[in-house]
Amino acid sequence: MMRSLWTAATGMVAMQTHIDTLSNNLANVNTAGFKKSRAEFEDLMYQTLQIAGTLNEGGGRIPTGMQVGMGVRPVTVHKYFSQGDFQNSGNPLDIAIEGDGFFLVDYNGEDAYTRAGTFKLDNDGTIVTANGHALQPAFTVPADTVNLVVTPTGRISALDKQGNELAGADLQIYTFINPAGLNAVGRNLYFETQASGAATAGTPGEDNFGTLAQGFVEGSNVELVDEMVGLIVGQRAFEINSKAITTADAMLQTAIQVKR
Repeated sequence: MMRSLWTAATGMVAMQTHIDTLSNNLANVNTAGFKKSRAEFEDLMYQTLQIAGTLNEGGGRIPTGMQVGMGVRPVTVHKYFSQGDFQNSGNPLDIAIEGDGFFLVDYNGEDAYTRAGTFKLDNDGTIVTANGHALQPAFTVPADTVNLVVTPTGRISALDKQGNELAGADLQIYTFINPAGLNAVGRNLYFETQASGAATAGTPGEDNFGTLAQGFVEGSNVELVDEMVGLIVGQRAFEINSKAITTADAMLQTAIQVKR
């Protein structure tokens, strides 16, 4: 019965991780470019009381063994990079990626990647994120620009009132063989890791790279109904594991009273 106490405790800890993950998804339901996560679990080691296939007294083999599991533990929190819904903002500095790819930004001298294309202009006219990290390649909008155009294939142009190009650049986006292996550091940013593989640069719209949509914001890919159902399931699983602990405790109490 002591074994059941510890086994049920692992279930409660696992469900706490599950609910923590769902809570973060719900907290970021309105975060641009946010990608939802899902906690995944694995069973723990088993105590083998009888091995399947061993010989019995009559010379036959036991068809099934006797193993008692020791509980569960979280094995990963997997991030899913499915496309979020688009919102038409009309802001020329809002750029959404339709399909696969990440924007590259300069994070204090390091390469960082983001799906949140809600860019701003700093005091020099450079296109930056909300936290001031410059989009790469760095692009500065001239002071007399009246129109900023970003094509689906990544050409960004600052135009004067006659439509002449004052400055221009070609934006690239980046893909990873395993984007779930990226290191999320907050601020809508990701860092490359050995698990993600090296970043592959490409032109929007070519090969397997997505295209750019100016004036649109990619929203979170969190589905509220799915998260709410997951919360209910997680809460009930937490409760039933706590019930298993109280049941084991009651059985121990009964065993103690028998001795009396």
